Amino acid sequence: MEAAILFVLVLGLLFLGVPVAVSLGLSSIIIIAFFSADSMSSVALQLFTASQNYTLLAIPFFILASAFMSTGGVARRIIRFAIATVGHFRGGLAMASVMACMLFAALSGSSPATVVAIGTIAIAGMRQVGYSKDFAAGIIANAGTLGILIPPSIVMVVYSAATDVSVGRMFLAGVVPGLVAGLMLMAAIYVLARIRNLPAEEWKGFGEILAGGKEAGWGLFLIIIILGGIYGGVFTPTEAAAVAAVYAFFVALFVYRDMGPLKGLRWIQDTDSKRARVGFSALVYALAFFFVFMILSFFATAEWEGVTAGGRALVGLVLSLAVMVAYAVWRDRESNPFNIPGYIVAGLPIWGRNVALMGRNFFRMFFNEDTRKVMTDASKTTIMLMFIIVNALLFAHVLTSERIPDAITDLMIGYGFNWFTFLIAVNLLLLLGGQFMEPSGLLLIVAPVVFPIAMELGVDPVHLGIIMVVNMEIGMITPPIGLNLFVTSGITGMSLIQVVRAAAPFVAVLFAFLILVTYVPVLSTWLPYSLMGPEIVTR
Repeated sequence: MEAAILFVLVLGLLFLGVPVAVSLGLSSIIIIAFFSADSMSSVALQLFTASQNYTLLAIPFFILASAFMSTGGVARRIIRFAIATVGHFRGGLAMASVMACMLFAALSGSSPATVVAIGTIAIAGMRQVGYSKDFAAGIIANAGTLGILIPPSIVMVVYSAATDVSVGRMFLAGVVPGLVAGLMLMAAIYVLARIRNLPAEEWKGFGEILAGGKEAGWGLFLIIIILGGIYGGVFTPTEAAAVAAVYAFFVALFVYRDMGPLKGLRWIQDTDSKRARVGFSALVYALAFFFVFMILSFFATAEWEGVTAGGRALVGLVLSLAVMVAYAVWRDRESNPFNIPGYIVAGLPIWGRNVALMGRNFFRMFFNEDTRKVMTDASKTTIMLMFIIVNALLFAHVLTSERIPDAITDLMIGYGFNWFTFLIAVNLLLLLGGQFMEPSGLLLIVAPVVFPIAMELGVDPVHLGIIMVVNMEIGMITPPIGLNLFVTSGITGMSLIQVVRAAAPFVAVLFAFLILVTYVPVLSTWLPYSLMGPEIVTR
């Protein structure tokens, strides 16, 4: 009886237009006050406990990192690298847009942020070379959904908080499905490109790939910091999120200079001599290589006996010097390795000029208008999302205290459900709910109900999480509440109906991907369990 009243209250309030968070919280309080043996003091206790959840602390930091990385410069550099890599195929610019969304997804953890950052540039580029507006918008709307599947993912953090499943395993579980989903979309684009005779970009050689990778390298290195740091045991997912936010701030304002008081100021000026440029760049590449080597070698040799930090540093120093010499000789064929000290000395004024510039503007970096805007936007998103999550966790507490999941489990098993039919029911429920609700709110409502049933039927908890995330993906591109549809409509000027029609052919690809992920669990479980072992759930 209490279960029926609870769900009727929630659905009734939602259809009346009450915000999701208020619907969940108010329904829970009414049940506790009038129908439950639980005390009203449990409401305050649960709200306090939810707000103290250590796992959820990762969400505001990932949102902040995404906000800094969503500057146009980062997206533009990633798109250049993607075009250099796959642009020479038929329909290559569209395929590059998907690849750019995959790469940016690994930086942002948010689908709408991916659509805005990549779509704003990629759609205009596709239109210029002859793609239809509908085709370009449909690709970006669908590819943007990879933002919540490819780690780090805010939705995965929410699922982990709701079910106590390891965030680290969930992030690893999204890697292979994310790559498969991206490749399926790219394959569909290639087939349509052959049919429609869409253009291919000129092949510019491996030099352009290296140049694009070099330009996007500072942004893409965030992927190594987050995933490498987590799985190398350096820090927890929450600590990784905090490091990501600080790194994104540093890259956006100090390195790329796409915002803030140094916006538009280049590191190297036209008045700098060739000798100074080569020396400066050679030292930059040597230092960058040294730090990357130290990080990657730490992960690679963590289990090796006899390998010390000093030994790794010595090897890294030798290799970095080799990189410095090779770069200088490559850029100036008339030089020789013995001239390297002279190049380094010639580049020191460039270092001095930029270090002095950053020192004079250091405090302004934190308080300038661009930084304030990013912080304000990130705070608004965080407050909105955390308010939904806290109320949803109160809703989950009511479900647990009234033993509603247990009753549903007994009912479904009594009707003969097995893991196969149960997953069909979960997909149908989430696909329907995803049309009307924001992903995090829907997941927090459904996960506490279906998780105990899944465990009873032998469904892997990590596999279940990926299935739910993929359903959330599809929900973001299905009307009437699909967030990606509204975002795509906003950046293209198309009506919502036009965007829905444009996205529909590629939604079919994601439906096929959902079936694949649902019934081929090894896609989700192979990588996390190979590196971290199986998830242990106490029933």
